[in-house]
This record gives sequence, C-alpha cells and structure tokens, in this order.
Amino acid sequence: MTAPLDQAAMQPPLKTVCKALAHDSAEKHVTGTAAYIDDMVEPTGTLHVVPGWIRQAVRGEVTALDLDDVRQSPGVVAVLTAADVPGTNDCSSAFGDDPVLADGDILFHGQVAFAVVAETRDQARRAAKKVKAEVTSIPPVLTQEDAVAAETTVLPDYQFRRGSPETGMNASQEIVSGSLRIGGQEHFYLEGQIAMAVPQEDGGMLVYSSTQHPTEIQHTVAKVLGVPDALVTAEVRRMGGGFGGKESQANQWASLAALAAHATGRACKIRLDRDDDMIMTGKRHDFRVDWKIGHDGTGKIRAVDMEFLSRCGYSVDLSLGVNDRTLFHADSSYFYPDAVIRSRRLKTDTVSNTAFRGFGGPQGMLAAERMIDAIAIKLGKDPLEIRKLNFYDGERNQTPFGMPVEEYEVMHHLIGQLEESSAYWQRREDVSAFNAENAVLKKGLALTPVKFGISFTLKHLNQAGALVHLYTDGSVHLNHGGTEMGQGLYQKVAQVVAEEFGITLDKVRITATNTSKVPNTGPTAASSGTDLNAMAAKLAAQEIKARITAFLCEQHQCGAEAIHFGDNKVIIGDQSFTLSEIAKQAHMARIQLSHAGFYATPGITWDRDTATGRPFYYFAFGGACAEVTIDTMTGEMTVDRVDILHDVGHSLNPAIDLGQIEGGFVQGMGWLTTEELVWDAQGRLRTHAPSTYKIPTASDIPEEFHVRLYEGTGNPQETIYRSKAVGEPPVMLANAVFCAITDAVASLAPGEVPDLDAPATPEAIMKAVHGMRARKAGQ
Repeated sequence: MTAPLDQAAMQPPLKTVCKALAHDSAEKHVTGTAAYIDDMVEPTGTLHVVPGWIRQAVRGEVTALDLDDVRQSPGVVAVLTAADVPGTNDCSSAFGDDPVLADGDILFHGQVAFAVVAETRDQARRAAKKVKAEVTSIPPVLTQEDAVAAETTVLPDYQFRRGSPETGMNASQEIVSGSLRIGGQEHFYLEGQIAMAVPQEDGGMLVYSSTQHPTEIQHTVAKVLGVPDALVTAEVRRMGGGFGGKESQANQWASLAALAAHATGRACKIRLDRDDDMIMTGKRHDFRVDWKIGHDGTGKIRAVDMEFLSRCGYSVDLSLGVNDRTLFHADSSYFYPDAVIRSRRLKTDTVSNTAFRGFGGPQGMLAAERMIDAIAIKLGKDPLEIRKLNFYDGERNQTPFGMPVEEYEVMHHLIGQLEESSAYWQRREDVSAFNAENAVLKKGLALTPVKFGISFTLKHLNQAGALVHLYTDGSVHLNHGGTEMGQGLYQKVAQVVAEEFGITLDKVRITATNTSKVPNTGPTAASSGTDLNAMAAKLAAQEIKARITAFLCEQHQCGAEAIHFGDNKVIIGDQSFTLSEIAKQAHMARIQLSHAGFYATPGITWDRDTATGRPFYYFAFGGACAEVTIDTMTGEMTVDRVDILHDVGHSLNPAIDLGQIEGGFVQGMGWLTTEELVWDAQGRLRTHAPSTYKIPTASDIPEEFHVRLYEGTGNPQETIYRSKAVGEPPVMLANAVFCAITDAVASLAPGEVPDLDAPATPEAIMKAVHGMRARKAGQ
C-alpha cells in the first residue's frame, strides 16, 4: 500500500515568510530619517493650532468666556469655539458624547474650550494662556466610590453568569474574599498627538493624522465639517507609538486641525505639548475589584463572584468594549464551575478613559491571579500548584461566556516547559532559604499563565481590505487598512505579498495607509492587524497570480501545476522568464494586474444581548516566571530574573515577534510597578509629565531576561500561515511580576493575604508590608 503524501513536505520552502527580517523602517528609525507628521514639509502658509483650556476650572458651567486678549495677541489668525463648528460638535466613536470644543460646561479638568490658530506654534501657545473665564463650580465626581454614591454611569451594568454561584458558594468548603485596586496607565507614546489638515478643492480636506483608525478620522472630520465622507481623505504612514491611545483619541485633534483649515483656507497643524497631551487624553481604565471565591479545601475552585467597578470618565468613548473584554478575561486560564462576573461602567468628572494595549483584558486577568494567590496563601500551598489544579482541561473547558477552550493542551504543555526551563521548583527552595536568612530583603517568585482571546468583540470590525498592484517591471505596490505604529505590521504584510509573488522584498513598495485607497477599514487594534490585513493582501496577490496563471496556461498549453513563481521569476515547464517579462505579456493581453483583496474573520458569532456565541477566533497563550526582591525598609523593588515562553503559532517574523513580547512585558511591568496616575481632590491630574510619571527605563529591565517562542504545531485556525497575534497578549505576562511581589510580601506573615494594590510602587509595597507586620503582631 502506498504511503499517504506529506502535503507540507511537498510545498516549496518559504523564502520571506517566517523569517527573522528587520523592520522595514528599522534603519530609518535609528538614523532619524523615518518621516513622521512633524517631519513632513509644511505647505507654504501653514498655520499652527493650539487647544485652549480654562486652567482654573475643574468641573462647572462657563458663565463668561472672554477671548478678546487671545484674538489680539501677536500672530493670531483665528480663535475657534463651539459656535464655529459647521457640522456636528462631536468627536466620539459612536455615542455622540465627546464635544470637539466644550459648549457651556466644563466636564473635566483639561477639557478643550477653544482653539487658537496662529502663524507660529509659540504665538498660539502664548495667546491661549490669555483667556479670561468665569466658571460656576460643581463638586466633581472623581472616584469609583463617588460615582456609586452619585449613581452616575456611562453605560448600563453588564454581567456573565453561569450555573448558580450562590449555591456553589454555599457548597464550598472554604471561601476567600477581598478587594483589589488596579490603577490606570498613561500611553506615553514617543510621538504625541498630532495632525495636519490641508484644504482641497470643492471643499475637500486631506488630513494627515497619527492615528490607529484612519477611517474613523475620515468619518469624524466629515461629521464635524458637515461634508460627505468622500470629501475627506485621511492618511498615516507611521506613528511613533500608539498602544490604543490613538484609536479614538486622535479624532479630536484631527478635527481641530480640519476646523482651522476650513476656517482659514490654509493648511493647519496641531501638535500637543506633552503636558497637555497627558492632561487632555484618556488612559487605561482603573478598577476596584471586589471578589469572593469558594473552593473545595484543596484549592479547586467551586464558585466565583466578581464585581468590576470601572472609572470610565466623563463619556463612553470605548468603555463598552474595554469593560466587556475585562469580563471576557476575568477567568484568566481557570475554569469556574459556577460564576457571576459583574461590571459597572461608572461616570466620573475626569478625562474619558480609552483603549490601551490589552483593552481591559489585563485588568480582568490580574484580578483572577489575585484570587489564585489568595487561595494558595490561605492553604499554605505554592500558587503554581493552585494554578495548575484549576487550568482548563478536556472536561472543564468552557469559559463563563460559553466559548470552549479548544487548545487547553497547548497551555498545559507551554506552562510545563516553562516550569522546567525556569527551574521553578529549585528556585522556590532558594527563595524560601533566602527569606529565612534575611530580615530586611525578601524575595518572591511567581509563574503565571496567559490566555488571551483574539478578535474584535464587535463583529463588524473583523474585516480588512488591501490593494495590490503588479507593475510591468515586476514591482508591486502594496496598500492596506492597517496602520504602522512600530509593531512591524507593514513588514509582515510585505513579507506575505513577496512570498505569494515569489519576489524579493525590495520589489514590494509599502505605501501609507490612505482612506482613498482602501475604504471602510477597522482600527489597527485587538492584536488583529496582521491576521486581517495580511490575509486580505494575500488574497489580492493570489487573485492576480490566478489571472496570470490562467493566461499562461492558455499561451503555453499547459496545466497550472507547470507554472511556478519564485526568485523574481516565473518558471513555465522548462522555460524561465522574469516576472517583469510575464507582467508585460499579461498587460499586452489586457489582463488586470490589480486587485482589492478583502478578508472577514470566519466563525465570529457573539451576541452581546444574550451573552452567547463565540467572541474570539482563537486564544493566544503564554507564560512568565518572575523573581523579585523587595526592601521591607524602603519599599524598593528589583526584578531579578524573568523567563518567558510565548505562543505565536508559526511566527511570520520571529525577530519582530520577540521584540513585541519583550516590549509588551516591559510595558505591562511598568503598569503594575511604577506608572502611577494621581489626581488631587479637585480632579486635577498631578502626574502629567515625565518628571512625575515614571515609565520603565533601561535600568528596570531584569538583569536576567530570557524570552523564547513556543514551538508548537501552529494555529489550528486558518490564520495567515498558521500564525498567532502577538501585539497585546505579552502585556499580561507582567502579571508574574506583581504576583512575585505579592509572594515576597506574603512571606512576612504566612497565611495572610497582602493588601497590595497595583501599581506596586514603593509606597504601595510599604503600605502592604506595614499591614502584614501589624497582622502578624496581632496574632
């Protein structure tokens, strides 16, 4: 009997895909030649826009606004207010509650009340400070507790419920409960919010924006100007970082630039000062999580009751999707037999919180890890034992929202590999010995999993388009709806197109994302940029190849199997032609050498109203083991060693993926250890500059930092070359650092769960240390 053919072995070896190639702009980044919006040559006569705000106002009604001195300042060409908006004074994504310019009320400290348009940016900034205003103050609602008391919400409450958590809790042998505060996070992109608008003929507007969502810029500018979408073109070649902070937040600044250009007839540019940027733009949502978990006495979970109180700010923004994703990830990697997971989306008189890498998922997962740690501490067991005991498996593999965890074996295998490669159990003994010998310094160790759902939970966002042209010289023009913010999306998509045509990367011209080329796109977010846009580009390239192949089959009287594209050539039987020669022949035969590819993620069926369906195409998995040392006299902390093993399926570009994992982990570590947002009692953000807000630096990187890609069988779903998304999941690897700090503090009073909130700053660690010592003294 003939053995079955190995289809994979019959495929020609890949030439560009799955190779560790440099980012397409890497050389430009390090030499300073990568052009961002502020590097673009400004059209003659370009004006500069600066947002104006009433600095003494926190929350209240504007009873008088005197802008005469602003208008009479040197260089000022125009001063815009809400009355100057020709269309709709709204820059929200969907809910119509984000005014471009405040109209009558100041809803939070830092809200833009007017915009100054001047010949130079310096003149505009100086003029903006000359505003005179009278505001009748209203006591602001600032915290979750304030909002609960005032009964203010931006959206209705929402929940997932499975089984009977009340019955399950009553049947539990032991119950543990607590409360955890999880702080927000400033995006701190290196390139701040910026846009330039250039008037076009017939009332059109070309807008260059540092945005993750060009189509939304197009829609918003058209809405604000009161013109059809077709009259507005949005373009972005690259961003100097986004992290979610340029998904919806870029709308306001593009709108102001376009308003100014509309009013003056001249090109107008807006670039926020760093302080203004931090004060005026939204952050990661901060939470208070109240939780209760019942287990069987061995640590196996029986029932869970969780409530997430989210500070959303003054408007909805993206809080619906963010808070929903928090609930989707409140299970982390653990099976909850009976569960109720509730969410309250609270309205506060603070800047409206928005998308941030992980989109609510990190907060949900951190709360789950706190519950696991609490069970382990109370039982006197190692937290890794409790984690593994509660992992999804073959029998217990349905999430609280009803989706099966089909790749649970990957999670088990990955964590098992990491457990061994990190020498976890030997290091656990070493940590215990160190703590027994040292009274001041204490070590902590934790190994935590990641299970992160990939897809937009709003079904219609799971689509993408790409435009591919093959020219008669054999070169290719590539355009798609995804945006490049340093994550390597453009490079990966170019690799896919080069592979399809069998050409080298230098033959592929990557062009700026532009709404006039690929329309109606979704945001580059939810880690889906490559999944969507690379597949759309591949389908476009395949269609062009199919047309050429059909033409060649007719010309050479052969079957398609005789035709092969590779090495910038086309092989037809025993004949060899350059791709340029074939493209010219096809063109002369009037064969279309251009195609607009389109891809929609299959199998997404989520119905939010009934909380049923499949919200994610697949899960990405990972694991991190972190070891820390804390100083119980000062609260200072160092991360001594980190081992990471992360699942990206079959990596499209291992070099880029490793960079994303390292960067995501460090950004998550910053969120959980150093990046503290502080508002005063009046609602003014006090941490609005690098001098008061600490992001991780090179000195915060663990001295030992081991990062590896998990070598598995690839994504079981039909993704692009069986790869998996890598943008957001690595952020949650940093949970290991927070859990390790918890472990170190817990060593001070065995059996007691530390009251440690995130971020675990030195102050937070000292507070937890004092609490543990007080409890131990009271025993």
